[in-house]
Amino acid sequence: MARFFSRLGRAAKNRIKREIIRHHRRSGTVLFSDTTLRDGEQMPGATLEPREKLEIALALEALGVHSLDAGFPASSASDVEAIRLMVPAVKRPVLTALCRTVRGDIDLADEALSGRAQHKRGVSLFCGTSPLHREFKLQKSREQIRDLVCSAIAYAAEKFEIVAFSPEDASRTEPDFLIEMYQAAIDAGATTVGFPDTVGILTPEKTRDALRHIQDHVPNLDRALFAVHFHNDLGLAVANTLAAIQEGVNVVQGTINGIGERAGNTALEQVALAMSLHPEEYGPLERIDLKNVAALCRLVAERTGIPIPVNQPIAGANIFATEAGIHQDGLLKNPDTYLPYRPDHVGGPGIELVIGRHSGRRAVRHRLEELGFQFDDAQVGLVLDTIKQQPKGTFVSETALRQIAAEIGQ
Repeated sequence: MARFFSRLGRAAKNRIKREIIRHHRRSGTVLFSDTTLRDGEQMPGATLEPREKLEIALALEALGVHSLDAGFPASSASDVEAIRLMVPAVKRPVLTALCRTVRGDIDLADEALSGRAQHKRGVSLFCGTSPLHREFKLQKSREQIRDLVCSAIAYAAEKFEIVAFSPEDASRTEPDFLIEMYQAAIDAGATTVGFPDTVGILTPEKTRDALRHIQDHVPNLDRALFAVHFHNDLGLAVANTLAAIQEGVNVVQGTINGIGERAGNTALEQVALAMSLHPEEYGPLERIDLKNVAALCRLVAERTGIPIPVNQPIAGANIFATEAGIHQDGLLKNPDTYLPYRPDHVGGPGIELVIGRHSGRRAVRHRLEELGFQFDDAQVGLVLDTIKQQPKGTFVSETALRQIAAEIGQ
């Protein structure tokens, strides 16, 4: 198929690309694009070695992501090395390389991805479009920005069949200029256009308004996939992404564990979990396999050195653990009483009944029986009294519980 596609003329290739895009748009399937290895790694302290990136990329492939933002070749030789490792090893996802609207960046991306089938490789171009970026960072007019972007897209389209463009700081760009940029980018050859909330300023309501305006006013938007990329500076990245899904976007981008610049990015695993639990709101979760997502979260944390908060959904240490007596009693009777989803839904560990000052009689009895102690109610009460006298914040380990039980059972 790849050899057949390579022999086609430009017009025929464009027709096939348009039909593929139309198919994706009609299907309603949400495609997941992961940027853990690029935007996520930009988080201070999260630097990954090329072999670690490959390990995570293979785990992301197993998860079922559609595309991987594999790196920024112009930024370092290490990124190029990581991409070169992925090219033969990662089979299913599209591998993309990030580029500025600079021909040298595009050439480096082409070289890093050489040997990869055309339908499995792409380039992602970005350029600031907001007044702040135009005036202070780029010192260019609207017209200069538009011409620069279109020229870069046209050049990239000579080397890549998959060309994505994102107007950096789109959420603070004037709506009329944003519309102009999307229309021009698609006319120049972009097959995907993105809406990045670069500084994480949006709310779900403003996200909906912005996306509806774009969809209503970009006349050629049906010729490209529409993607979103949110940052988490207000703690709303996942909520904004879910709002975008309800507005019909085709591609959602984020990172595992939500790592990334400042407060991070959309946590892709949380978006997938919400979709799996609420298909009536967000449509079916297709292609993503959640069975091992908790293990993937832990892998990313281990390799980046960025710990997972204990209260983080899916892989946080406390997500399937409780010390509260009422909750422990309910979980022992039926896990669904105090869980929104079972641990096996995400490949998580089993339910953990933490023994401490908040624990109740039923949980203590249960743990004692697991340890082989058959106590009557009075003895269980004495064990519980001893536990409640422990210093603030003390969790009673298995060893400590055995010792308490042994002393009371004498």
